[in-house]
Amino acid sequence: MRSEWSAVLAAPALLEALPDTVVVADREGRVAYVNPAVTTLLGHRPADLLGRPLTVLMPERLQRGHGAGFARYRETGRGELVGATTRVPAQHADGHEVPIDLTLARLAPDGQDADGALVVAVLRDASATILLERQFQVSRYLAAIQRVTAALTEAPDADAAFQQLLPTLCTELDWDAATIWQPDELAGRLRYAGVWTAPGAEVQALHAEALLLSFRRGEGLPGTTWQRREPVVFEDLWSEPRFLRRASARADGVRTGLAFPVLHGDALLGVCELFSRALRPVPEELLDVLATAGRQIGQFLSRLRAESQVRSLADTLQRSLLPPTLPAVPGVQLAARYVPGGQGLLVGGDTYDVLPLPDGRWLVLIADVCGKGAEAAGTAALARHTARAAATTGSGPADVLGAVNSALIREAVRGPLRFVTACCLLLRPHEGGVSARLSIAGHPRPVLRSASGPCTEVGTPGRPLGVAAETQYAESDLELPAGSTLVLYTDGVTEARDADGAQFDEAGLLAVLAGGPGHSAEETVEAVQAAVDRHRQRSPHERDDLAVLALRC
Repeated sequence: MRSEWSAVLAAPALLEALPDTVVVADREGRVAYVNPAVTTLLGHRPADLLGRPLTVLMPERLQRGHGAGFARYRETGRGELVGATTRVPAQHADGHEVPIDLTLARLAPDGQDADGALVVAVLRDASATILLERQFQVSRYLAAIQRVTAALTEAPDADAAFQQLLPTLCTELDWDAATIWQPDELAGRLRYAGVWTAPGAEVQALHAEALLLSFRRGEGLPGTTWQRREPVVFEDLWSEPRFLRRASARADGVRTGLAFPVLHGDALLGVCELFSRALRPVPEELLDVLATAGRQIGQFLSRLRAESQVRSLADTLQRSLLPPTLPAVPGVQLAARYVPGGQGLLVGGDTYDVLPLPDGRWLVLIADVCGKGAEAAGTAALARHTARAAATTGSGPADVLGAVNSALIREAVRGPLRFVTACCLLLRPHEGGVSARLSIAGHPRPVLRSASGPCTEVGTPGRPLGVAAETQYAESDLELPAGSTLVLYTDGVTEARDADGAQFDEAGLLAVLAGGPGHSAEETVEAVQAAVDRHRQRSPHERDDLAVLALRC
C-alpha cells in the first residue's frame, strides 16, 4: 500500500515534514498512510495505525454509519464534509476528544477506476482557534452586557430599569423576545412583570398565558432558574417537558428559551427569559457571562431601588417642612414655590409657613438651614414649630426669632452647630391693605414692589439664628397698600450660578419684579423661578434649594 501511495504523490518526504496530520485511506477504509504529525495531534505512532480502520480516529458516537458514507464518498467524491474545512472531534489515543479542522480529498491514480481511488484527509488541531473564537465571543458578550448596563443607568428608578432591560438584552444579544418575572414574597411565587419583542416577533400566545401564570421554585423555566440560581437553557421548547407553555411556544413559533436570575446577594430580584424563533445552541460562554451579568444588574437595580426609597423618604420629609396648602389671608393673595437642589436624594433645609394667630394676626415665616440631609431637616422643623409656638403667645417677630435662636442654641449642645437664617413677619390685614412688623435674622431682605412698579429691599439685617445666645433682633414696620407685592425668598434665588459662575444676584431679582405690569402672587413666583432656571441653564455648578413666597395686597 505504501508503494501505491508513493506512486500517487511524488514527494512523500514532504508530507512527513508537514505540521498538519495527513491520513490516506484505501478503498476498504483502512489507514494506508499517515505522517508523523499524528503523534503530536492524537498520540498515535504512525506504524501502529497502518492497516487499521479509520474509525480508530473517531469518537464512538461518530463511528455508526461511517462505512456506507465512506464508500459513497470514495466512489463519487460527494459527501457532507466535502467542499469546505469542517470542524469535528477526533479521538486521542488516551481516550479524550480533540477538536480538529478536517479537509477531505479524493484521489484516483491515472489509469485506475473508482475502486482504486484513495481518500486523503488533512487534520489540523483546532484547539487554539476555538480558544480564540471563544475569547472573541466572550468579549462580544461582555461588550453587549456593558451596553445593557449603560442603558440602565439612564433609568430613573428600578421599575423603569427592569423595563429597559428587556429590549436592550434582546437587541444586544440577538434574541427575538424577552419576558421578566418578579418574586411575590408573600405568595412565594414568581409573577409575570412584562414582555418585549423585536419587530415582527410577536409572542401573543406566550404573553396571554403568562398573564394567568405564576411559578413556584423549581417549576417551569422561571422557577427552575430561581431554584438553581444560575442560567438555564431549554434548547427545544416544543419537546421540553419542563417547559409548561409548550402549546403557546408552538403557536408563537418560538423554539429555544434561556433564562437567567437577577440577584443581589442571596435575594432574587427577578428572572429574565430570552426566546429565539430559531432552534439554536447556547454556548457555555454566554451562560457564564449572563450569570455574572445577572449579579451586576442586580446590584445596580438594588442601588436604584434604595435610591428611590431614599428619594421618597426625602420627598416626604421635605413636604413635612412646608404647608400642604397656603391659607386664605383676608385681602392678601399668597403663592409659593419650592424647588429642591441637587438630585433630590437629600432633603433641603428651606422652609416657609403661614399661620393664623388667635389675636387676628398672621405669622409669615421663611427660613433656610445651613446644610442638607436629615439633620438639616430636623433643624428646619425645630425652627418652624418653635416659631409657631412663640407667635401664638402674642409675641412680636423679634421675640419669635429670639425664641427660635434659644431653641437652636440648646439643641446645638447635642449635635453640630447648624445656623439658620430667617425672616419673620406678623401681618394684620385692614381695610386699606396690610400692616406688618418684620424682623430678619441673617436672611436676604424681602423685596417690596409698589403698585406703580418701583422695588425696594425692606427690613434691618440681623445675626443668623443659632450662633450666639441672647441675640437681639430689630423690628421694622411696613405698610402694604393695595396693589403692592412683598416677596420673601431664600438665597437659592440670588446665589444661583450660570455656566460662567456668575450669580443671579439681587439685581437679577429686582429686574424680574420691576419689569412689566403688576403681577398676581402666582405670576410673581412663577416669573422668579423661570428667570432663575434660565440663568442656570447648562450650568455645571451645584444647585441650592430655592424657595419664594409672594404676598400681593
